[in-house]
Amino acid sequence: MTLPNSGPRITYISWAPHCSRSDATARELGGTSHMVYWGWLGSHPATVWLKYLGQTLSTWAVLLHERPQVVFVMSPPPVAVLSVYGYCAVRRVLFVVDAHSGVFLTRRWRWFQRLHFWLCRRAATTIVSNEHLAELLRSKGARATVVADVPVIFGTDGDARTGDEEFVVVCVTSFDRDEPIDVMVEAARRLPQIRFLMTGAPPRGGRYLGGQVPENLQLTGFLDSPAYGALLRRAGVVIALTTDDHTMQRAAYEAIYQGTPVIVSNTAVLRAAFDEGAAHVANEPDSVVDAVVKIRANHAEYINGAIRLRARKAARWLRTKAGLLDQIAGSHVQAHRG
Repeated sequence: MTLPNSGPRITYISWAPHCSRSDATARELGGTSHMVYWGWLGSHPATVWLKYLGQTLSTWAVLLHERPQVVFVMSPPPVAVLSVYGYCAVRRVLFVVDAHSGVFLTRRWRWFQRLHFWLCRRAATTIVSNEHLAELLRSKGARATVVADVPVIFGTDGDARTGDEEFVVVCVTSFDRDEPIDVMVEAARRLPQIRFLMTGAPPRGGRYLGGQVPENLQLTGFLDSPAYGALLRRAGVVIALTTDDHTMQRAAYEAIYQGTPVIVSNTAVLRAAFDEGAAHVANEPDSVVDAVVKIRANHAEYINGAIRLRARKAARWLRTKAGLLDQIAGSHVQAHRG
């Protein structure tokens, strides 16, 4: 296998129904992105093995058809990495793991950590969102590359804000275990004069919403990519909160790339990633309310901060992209010398 000067032929595999990070990374590297997901089988212990078997076969079918020079694979689940490793070991193809913070921090995946680290040691590199996770991987003998975020493009800017819209707060959620949904609902309740929208589909009839939903909070359900992008562009501010210390908020950088200010949790990772156009809050209603009020009162200032941050992030991505491709090329040389 020879890597061309223009960059390797890349296929990105994600065992998920959707992932903007996977799609954006593949697009930026000139590759293709595939969501391999047999969601109809669910995650019950009685059927998940069949789901993973089917997704493994589908993954191999994609790779045999495209014959990439480098395979990127999202983790979790670590089983997706195992399926890609099996193909790459036989075909002598490099692979890169894109390890989301959940694979390190979520209880359900801790049982697989020894396998995951073993696979990461065999990858050309493992992408993580912050230096803390990179150091963890290096301590296990794996190579790591920090990619805090990737430029996100949802479509045309025809539905961008005009300046005279209603100030709307958008809470981006997936109703995952690290999201303080009750805090966002209570903040909306305390600001009845401001309209709130909450994305995502609440599981099991909405029992995670902390009681009755206030009248000024609208649940949008799951939005497709164009509708979601339009919502981020028109929002007055986007809220993306987490109770985890070492996790990036993809929704926050998606918003920044649309020039929209954000409210994020007050963690070291998020303070470093969003140092302009953002408010950092405790995961408490009073703190969120204060941030919404402050951003609304100084909206133009925060929008300008978001636009400046977007420019810095885009420039940093170009440097990160070059370093990532250099690392892949170096791994290719080492593999063939071995």
